[in-house]
Amino acid sequence: MTTATKPRQPILKTALPGPKTKAIMERDAQHLSTSYVRPYAFVPDHGEGVWLSDPDGNTMLDFFAGIAVSTTGHAHPHVVKAVQEQVTKFTHVCLSDYPQEITTSLAERLVKHVERPLPDGSTEKWRVFFGNSGAEAVEAAVKLARNHTGRAHIISTMGSFHGRTYGAITLTGSKTKYKRGFGPLLPAVSHVPYPNPFRPPLGSTPEACGQAVLNHIRELFVGVIPADEVAAIIVEPMQGEGGYIVPPADFLPGLRALCDEHGIMLIYDEVQAGMGRTGKMFSYQHFGIYGEVQPDMITVAKGIASGMPISALMAKESVMTWPVGSHGSTYGGNPVAAAAAHATLDLIEGVVKHPGCGESLMKNAADVGAYLLSELKAMQSDFPFLGDVRGEGLFIGLEFVKPDGSPDGKLRDRASTAIFERGLLNLDCGEAVIRVSPPLILTREDAETGLEIMREALRGLS
Repeated sequence: MTTATKPRQPILKTALPGPKTKAIMERDAQHLSTSYVRPYAFVPDHGEGVWLSDPDGNTMLDFFAGIAVSTTGHAHPHVVKAVQEQVTKFTHVCLSDYPQEITTSLAERLVKHVERPLPDGSTEKWRVFFGNSGAEAVEAAVKLARNHTGRAHIISTMGSFHGRTYGAITLTGSKTKYKRGFGPLLPAVSHVPYPNPFRPPLGSTPEACGQAVLNHIRELFVGVIPADEVAAIIVEPMQGEGGYIVPPADFLPGLRALCDEHGIMLIYDEVQAGMGRTGKMFSYQHFGIYGEVQPDMITVAKGIASGMPISALMAKESVMTWPVGSHGSTYGGNPVAAAAAHATLDLIEGVVKHPGCGESLMKNAADVGAYLLSELKAMQSDFPFLGDVRGEGLFIGLEFVKPDGSPDGKLRDRASTAIFERGLLNLDCGEAVIRVSPPLILTREDAETGLEIMREALRGLS
């Protein structure tokens, strides 16, 4: 006779924060930048898989993965081994000056996920520039777009998040606090609405909001921005910070056609939704065949290396035409981070299997994500304040609403705190959304644990 093993649960040994955690937080408040947010009373000390513990022995289930960064969870043995082995070889030889096999092979692996045969039988080649962060990849994309086209204007979207360096915060459209007091910012940047089916912009409907945004851009080209002065349109194929929003299916194909019509570069920011999180390597790959939606550039960071700092600007070879020495990075493409990226890709692609996660972490994200999305949608009947549950794979947003349907940020904040206090790490986004973005190694059993914590917390709000 066998006895069923109870799924692992959070362990809360002290009130949050415990004494050791509280002491560290007090030191942190005295010595670190006043710009850090600190929304939760938790100090990570060590982790294993989807579990993270503080110095007081409180162990939490991780449902936010360091903002969709910790793809393979915490201290994954395959990633740890790859990092350790690279450290014994060398830790830095500037990639801007010296080629390195580990970054060359990493670029080769990345472009295989975007290069496809063309109608004439040839293959559209891509190239990669490595940096350190998502913001750095976005800055590089803006420079390349302007350099390649000879144009200046960039169009971004409301609700977007592209980083907090000067060019990146100019493009960002999610929160004014990122910009207040830092102007003047990058010139020649405009913002258009993002097609949110739950809150359709421009007086449109859920089904028509993508076309409404495209028509809005066309109107700008008539009276506000000359189309032949626009270098690029940058968009998150699935919007992250703005509320984990999935646009209508016709938006990206329409945007691609619009850019082609006017010779505009199309940039997809896949920093948060990319690297297998949505069940495909990149989130734009949910929206059509290669030629219909393929961008000219893709920015990648966050989940690419399980927490090690590395980013990539991927661009068509026909676009990455800037001259030698025009752009570079001292640390970009660091070999230790590149080793972590290789190991992460091993697991995303299924070259190396993670126990209990099927053929690959990308497939696991699709399968466990579908289960989570179904269960969370079912919870809407019990909790009417869950106005919308949306997403793909392990990229899920829960929007909290008032009885009149308007966003309820205060209730979202209460829910987030209640969920945290029960042992589930989570993070908000948008005006009234909690994002569900756990490591891609999340099993169905651990997903069930997280769901029950969320149910219990939401019952306390009813």
